[in-house]
Amino acid sequence: MKKDKTDSNSAHHELKKNRPPYGNSKLAAGGELHQIKGGKHHALTTNQGVALGDNQNSLRANPRGPTLLEDFILREKITHFDHERIPERIVHARATGAHGFFELTHSLKKYTTARILTETGEKIPVFTRISTVAGGAGSVDTPRDVRGFAVKFYTKEGNWDLVGNNVPVFFIQDAIKFPDLIHAVKMEPDRGFPQSATAHDTFWDFISLTPESMHMVMWIMSDRTLPRSLRMIEGFGVHSFRLINEAGGSTFVKFHWRPRLGLQSTLWDEAAKIAGADQDFHRRDMFEAIKAGQFPEWDFAVQLFTQEEANTFPFDHLDATKLIPEELVPLKVIGRMVLDRWPNNFFAETEQVAYCPANVVPGIDFSNDPLLQGRLFSYLDTQLSRLGSANFHQIPINAPQCPFANHQRDGHMQMSQPQGRVAYEPNSLSKDSPRETPPDKLHHAAIIEIGQKGRIRAESFADHYSQARQFYLSQSSHEQAHIASALVFELSKVEHLHVREAMVGHLRHVEDGLAHRVADGLGLEQMPPAPLPAAPVQDMPLSPALQLIGKMKDTLDGRSVGILIADGSDRDAIKAIKKAATDAGAAVKIIAPKVGGARLDDGTLRKVDGQLAGTPSVLFDAVAIILSEDGAKALSQDSAAIDFVRNAFAHLKAIAADGGGRTLLNAANVGIDGGIVDVGACDAFVAAAKTRQWDREKYVRTLD
Repeated sequence: MKKDKTDSNSAHHELKKNRPPYGNSKLAAGGELHQIKGGKHHALTTNQGVALGDNQNSLRANPRGPTLLEDFILREKITHFDHERIPERIVHARATGAHGFFELTHSLKKYTTARILTETGEKIPVFTRISTVAGGAGSVDTPRDVRGFAVKFYTKEGNWDLVGNNVPVFFIQDAIKFPDLIHAVKMEPDRGFPQSATAHDTFWDFISLTPESMHMVMWIMSDRTLPRSLRMIEGFGVHSFRLINEAGGSTFVKFHWRPRLGLQSTLWDEAAKIAGADQDFHRRDMFEAIKAGQFPEWDFAVQLFTQEEANTFPFDHLDATKLIPEELVPLKVIGRMVLDRWPNNFFAETEQVAYCPANVVPGIDFSNDPLLQGRLFSYLDTQLSRLGSANFHQIPINAPQCPFANHQRDGHMQMSQPQGRVAYEPNSLSKDSPRETPPDKLHHAAIIEIGQKGRIRAESFADHYSQARQFYLSQSSHEQAHIASALVFELSKVEHLHVREAMVGHLRHVEDGLAHRVADGLGLEQMPPAPLPAAPVQDMPLSPALQLIGKMKDTLDGRSVGILIADGSDRDAIKAIKKAATDAGAAVKIIAPKVGGARLDDGTLRKVDGQLAGTPSVLFDAVAIILSEDGAKALSQDSAAIDFVRNAFAHLKAIAADGGGRTLLNAANVGIDGGIVDVGACDAFVAAAKTRQWDREKYVRTLD
């Protein structure tokens, strides 16, 4: 294998990998730290100069126990990270938010006392914020990235914040690693780029040394992180939580959001072109849908399981890099969420809304998931810095919509005016001051914690590859090809050869065929060895529920169709194709070379919704080309028109074309297949427009 000429120190460095300690005291070979062989290096310390022997694990009561508040190393690291940038969020800065309501349809009274999960039929106000993770507030909507999915429920018992993502797992197992993860994925500090992208050295260097991230890598390299619309993504609470019932018994729960419109993604080339055509594509899509009364809607579902059931799982549900397959624990739909109102002021609401996973209501409790345990501290600390005051809960978007009262006083930006002599509890001087109410108190699970305190992870967290393998093998062949191509693209941007090789080595544990596809796409001269796993890789049952293409709905609801016209276009054909698409649920926009419109074959001037050069086909799910022969010949000399049809074909979209439309297709050297239909065959066009023409893909792009 050739040496990496981009690394001037490669001859003096040796990559040595050590996993976090699992179990009682064992060290397993495998992957996390660089060490300079035969050289000197600075010791990693706290800001007070205390040398750190373990930068991978928070301090826990026992290997699977809760994280301890006394962990000053965790608190210092997270606190410093939370305050790195103000006022923009460090992560999840680019967002779209909307008001709506949640309605419970099936009670969970057997499992919890939380009224929002027991009282059916009531509409509870919510504010939902969906965001990218890595980019700043001014970045684009469509990068390959995880989407945050945060919902604030304004319940009768206080605010409940369910703060998750559009994928059910995460990169890391312990919150102490979160600053390192985000520092790796953000712009490289010596050059200030790339923005909102993972295709660079620092991210993949970190991942190559953190094998616990391999399951998440499969998700981010999949089509899940290229959503067609925010209305077409799932949401997950990620962690296991607990529900507490009236008797004090607890049941584990995982929360899921399922879009009524079904799932849909873009293709990578399409997403990149959308970013150039409309950097606000997702935000605009949500705004226009709500304005048109096509309110986005999600089903709310839960996975419920006991500790005894969890003991039988071939993974640890407290590990945030793992999911519980639906085939193992089925989802139970218990409610729905509808977003029906755009914010009155973007800054006051979408920007100032403050979520915190620690905001729960009586009947909901936490698990010992070490990533969740760190988040319970971090989010509040971040809001204190970003919003500048301990009184940020008084901002209208954050304030509970039920009565709330306590003895917390004064402070910067205090908006209320507490009265009276007493500001403490208990007291005997005031009959109407707030007091504790034991019968209605917030209950916590009565769990006995035993074990040795230490910075160590449970052995049950050591399997880093089995679910990554399960995810990849569960995908359709098209989705597997997209994952391979995404990995080749991303790793091709990595300058350091040893990082590319290390990632291919990890992929050999996921699926050897995938590793060979990526190695071939990168031009590696030989296959790198697979690192020794900390736990045996299991062949888990396939889970079709993990697919995206397999879960797409056969519908045009929520989708859009673009009709390209010019002077002389057939008025009746335009009318017919628009009616067919609209009747099927699609939004239709008419595009022409000039924004002033086009003079049709009957002499009427047809107003249009967009000008050709500024409204490319990447903005639509399917297109129709309705042109006169003269119009087609003119547009054959227009690069925007050529790109319009070429991209529609390359992005596997259905195309309806009349005689003039086919003239333009021929000029663009666009082939003919079953996804190209005659304008008069409206039903055939609608049927083809409901999905992509997947059989076309092998003819229009090289898939690794």
